Order: sequence, then C-alpha cells, then structure tokens
Amino acid sequence: MLQQLLAKKAPQAEPDDAHGPALRRTLGPWGLTALGIGAVIGGGIFVITGVAAADHAGPAIILSFILAAICSTFTALCYAEFASMIPVSGSAYSYAYATLGEGAAWFIGWNLVLEYGVSASAVAVSWTGYFVSLLDHVGIHIPPALTNAPLDYVDGHLVTTGALFNLPAVGIVLALTWLCYVGIKESTGINMAMVLLKVALIVVVIVVGAKHIDTSNWHPFIPENQGGDKYGWHGVLRGAAMVFFAYIGFEATSTAAQESKNPQRDMPIGTLASLGICTVLYIAMAAVLTGLTPYGELGTAEPVVTAIRSHAELGWLRGVVEVGALIGLSSVVLVMIIAQPRIFMIMGRDGLLPKVFTTIHPKYRTPHINTVITGLGIALLAAVFPLNVLGDLTSMGTLIAFCAVCAGVLILRKTAPDLPRTFRVPWAPVICIAGILSCIALLFTMSWYNWTLMGAWTVLGVILYMGYGWKHSRLRKASSQP
Repeated sequence: MLQQLLAKKAPQAEPDDAHGPALRRTLGPWGLTALGIGAVIGGGIFVITGVAAADHAGPAIILSFILAAICSTFTALCYAEFASMIPVSGSAYSYAYATLGEGAAWFIGWNLVLEYGVSASAVAVSWTGYFVSLLDHVGIHIPPALTNAPLDYVDGHLVTTGALFNLPAVGIVLALTWLCYVGIKESTGINMAMVLLKVALIVVVIVVGAKHIDTSNWHPFIPENQGGDKYGWHGVLRGAAMVFFAYIGFEATSTAAQESKNPQRDMPIGTLASLGICTVLYIAMAAVLTGLTPYGELGTAEPVVTAIRSHAELGWLRGVVEVGALIGLSSVVLVMIIAQPRIFMIMGRDGLLPKVFTTIHPKYRTPHINTVITGLGIALLAAVFPLNVLGDLTSMGTLIAFCAVCAGVLILRKTAPDLPRTFRVPWAPVICIAGILSCIALLFTMSWYNWTLMGAWTVLGVILYMGYGWKHSRLRKASSQP
C-alpha cells in the first residue's frame, strides 16, 4: 500500500490527444496574464479587505497584504519553474504526482477543489452584496430571504438565518458556467475584456480616493491588541491569512497549460506578471480604503461602497465601484469555473476519478461534463453558506497545495536535475523553504473550526480515493502488468 501511495509519474506532459480530442491551444502570455488577474482581483479588494481591517488588522491591513504577497511570491516562483517543466493542466496536483507520489497528489488535488470550487462560491456570495447595492441605488429591492444564505457562522456555531437561499449568487454562477461550457476562447476573450475594465475602474477609485484620504484614520497604524487575533501583531498575521484568499488564483494560469500556445515560455510570464500587477493594486486600494473611513466601519459586504458613502462629494463614484465590483467578481468566478474542470480532467486521466471526467466536447473542445458538475457544485455552496465559512476554507486548501509545490521544486532539483527548465527559481533552497515556512505560519493562524472542517474534508477525500482511485489508478495498473 505504501509503495502505491509513494508511486510517482514521470515529470513529462502527455500528448494532448492521448485520451481523445485535444483542448484548443489559443492562449498566449497576455491571455494567461489576464487569466491570472481575472482570478485574483475580486473578492480580495471588494470584500475581504474590509472584513480583515475591521476585525483583525486595522490600518495595518497594508502590512497583511505585504506579508501575504511575500508568501505568494515564493510560491509563484516555484509554480513558474514547474509550469516550464510540466506543461499540463493539473497544476499543483500534477506537480505533486511527479515529486511526492500518488497519495500526496490525490490529497493536493482534493484540496484544489477547495481552492477553485469553494473560492468561486465565496466570490459569488460577495457578488450578491454589490448586486443588491446597485439595485438599491436604482430603487429595485430584492427580499432579503433571496439574497442571504440560510446558514451563518456566529460565535463558533452554525446557525440558521431564516433566509431561503442566495438567488443572485446562483444566477451568476450558472450564467458563467454556460459560458465556460461553450469554449475556452470565448471564455478567456470575455475575461480579457472584464479584466481591462475592472483594472481601469480600480485605478479610478485609487486615484480619486487618494485625494480624500484623512491620515488620522491611519493612527494608530497597528491598533492595540484586544485579545486573541483582534488587532496588534496577532491581528496583522490573522489578517494576512485572511487576505491570502485575495491572492488565490495567480496559479490558475497553470490549469490552462494545455491550452497555451507556448507553455514553457508563456506560463511563467503569466503567473509572475499577474501576481505582480495584483499586489500593487491591492496595497494601493487597502491604503485608500483605510484612509477614507475609520477601519472599524469597513466590516460590511461592500466595504468599498461603505468607504465612499462616508464622503458625500464621492457619491458619483458609488455606481462606478458597484459596476467595477460586479465585473471584477464575475471574472474571478469565471476563471475558477475554467480551472476546476481541468483539474478533474487530469485526475480522471490518471484513473483517480471515473472516466466520465475525461470527456471532451467534440465541438466546443471543453471538458463540458466537468464544467457542469463544477458549476452546479459552486452554485449549491453559494446558495447555502456564508462568506466567512467559505473564505477561510479556501485559504487552507490553497496553503496546503502551495507547500507541496515549494517542496516539489527542491525534490525535482535532486531527482531530475537534467530536466529542461526554461525558468529556474533563483536561490531555490532559500526561496522554497521560505515558501513552505510562510504557508505553515499562515495555516497556524486558522481557527479550530476551520481545522475541523478541513479534517472532515480530508476524511471524505480518503474515502473516495480508497473506494475508487486506489483500484483504478493507471499508474498502479501499469506497475502490476508483467
């Protein structure tokens, strides 16, 4: 049993047509960069920033973003090296399979479901807040029973809210699922347009808002600790773990490797460029929000709107923010619905999931069945669960996957030193170890409740692997043949 759990795949990509129709290679470096920005800029700027500032870090949310960016940069460099070596769509799952073995690969792949699927649900819930605000702005009101989750997490317990389900979140997820169903070129084309528009709108908010900053709102920069992770340096670190959710998605470029025209060259460019652009925008927006209004007032579903409301002369900017938020959050959900089905596809090709997950649509050349499954799952989670549960779960799954990627680079430097690498992590031992330690540090800021949910998720994954993947693994079948 241990031998199979540690069995590794050769670190090379399979031919696209090895299992039927190939995915279309339509993406260049700009398309991949836009894919990364589309995945990253959304919930972090428009939702998580306010909650993390109000509840944990105060104005020092800026430091939280910097710490999370440093952690993400270590990992992004490792992703870039892997993407240049193993240009397949499995992201951290494929990298773990080549370095840590099948057991770790399954665990990482299962956690990627949290990263892509659950994060899309969290962002869809955020989308509802801005959608409702925009409708209220024009005099249209949706009953709260149809815009809130029926469950909430309060004082360590799940409680019922009396709401039916989050209808707007379900609607946007299903609409974007259809778009992903009909083609990667159409999906990424629309994503490119949304990325350009939302970045422009964010820059407008930063430039205009900077002129109205009251620097007294930044004092004290690190509020005195009030116990636990509420303010102080403990709060800054907890804030970093929360806003780490904002950086999730820069590695989504790696899931489109088999749709990239030149993955060895373009994947590192897309990964690192998208992270760099987003980091600058995040830090600037955090400074503007905490400068416009006292940090304690930012813990709302639409903190950017909250900050603007505190300045009557910026009333005209509210509509810009709401439209920008809706576009930004939509592009995040879109990229996650693109990414998750491709993880399922690679796992299915390895035999760890049923063959139905390997199906490619003969006309649209997309993993259409996986896309439908992903869309329906995201819609269900968004309909039922609140943002505070979904956000932290997403960060945990991602941090675990990032640890595996950082470790994997060091392992392949030893086991496959001659494998062609068009990009190499500089000072690899230092960068990789720093990436692992920073991810572990952020993991230990999570609450016991999040660890309990992660434990339950892991047990479910083990049951699925032992019940199906163990028996049907292509690697196991190949090794058992004479």
